[in-house]
Amino acid sequence: MRKRSSKPPLDENEGAFEAVSKLTLERRVKNPAAVALGRLGGKKGGLARAKKLSAKRRAEIARKAAKVRWRAG
Repeated sequence: MRKRSSKPPLDENEGAFEAVSKLTLERRVKNPAAVALGRLGGKKGGLARAKKLSAKRRAEIARKAAKVRWRAG
């Protein structure tokens, strides 16, 4: 018996792109300077947001996140 795929069939363009990608083994190389800059901005942004929020608002956000986590699990 034939195995059934859980994925929908690819159209011609998607199939061709996937085949070429596998054959050429293209990998996306990230620019280390861009990665460092993004990380630096992310770190600063998180701290700035935490300072700006009140304790009550932080608790609301944490409560909402906990509900979503427990619902998903």
